[in-house]
Amino acid sequence: MKKTIEEHADRFSAIATDYDETQDSEAYRACANLVVEHAAPTEEDVVLDIGTGTGAIALALAPNAKRVVGRDISEGMLERAREKAAEAGIENVEFGEGRFRDPNYDGEVDIVTTNFAMHHLSDEEKREAIAVIADLNPRRFVLGDVMFFGTPDPEEPFYSPEVDDPATVGTLADALTDEGFVLTAVERVHDQVGVLVAERFGEAGDRVPVEE
Repeated sequence: MKKTIEEHADRFSAIATDYDETQDSEAYRACANLVVEHAAPTEEDVVLDIGTGTGAIALALAPNAKRVVGRDISEGMLERAREKAAEAGIENVEFGEGRFRDPNYDGEVDIVTTNFAMHHLSDEEKREAIAVIADLNPRRFVLGDVMFFGTPDPEEPFYSPEVDDPATVGTLADALTDEGFVLTAVERVHDQVGVLVAERFGEAGDRVPVEE
C-alpha cells in the first residue's frame, strides 16, 4: 500500500460529496455493471460489499438481496452512502467501517463484492485480503478492479501510480485459487480493468463447508 489506510480514508472523505459525479468513465461504468450482474443475489442472500464507497454497488444489489452490508475506511463516503440509501428508501442495507483484511463483520455471508478498491493494496496485502474473504465462506466473490491483462502502457495508465498498486490478472487468479475458489468468469473491460468471478463448490455444487 503506497499510502496508509488513514491517508486513503482522509483522501476519499474529502471527495465524497462529488465522488459519484467524477466516476463517469465508460470503463468504470462497465465494470460496476458487470459486478452487479455477476453478483446476482437472490432474496435469500446476504451480500458483503467491501470498499463500498458511496454505496453504488451495495444499493444496486439491495433490491434483490436479503441484506447488504457495506464496509469502507472513509467515514465521508459511508455518510454519503447512508444518505443515498435514505433518499431511495432502501432499508435492507447497513454501512459501517471495515476494510479488506478486517471487514468488521462476523455474520452470514453468501456473496462478497468489491469494485475499484482492492488495487490500493500491495500484492501481498491482496493475498491476505482474499484469505480473509475466503474465511467468511461466501459461495461467490466478484472482484471488479484495476488489473493488468498485459503489460501496462506507462504513457496511458488507467490508475494513479502514486497511490495505486494494481496486480496482474494472473496474480489475482493465483491468490483466489490458492484459497479454494474456482474462477467462473473473467471479464476484460479494458487492458487495465476487469472483473473476476470466483466461486466455491462442494460435491453437489453447494457451498464448501468451513473447517473448524
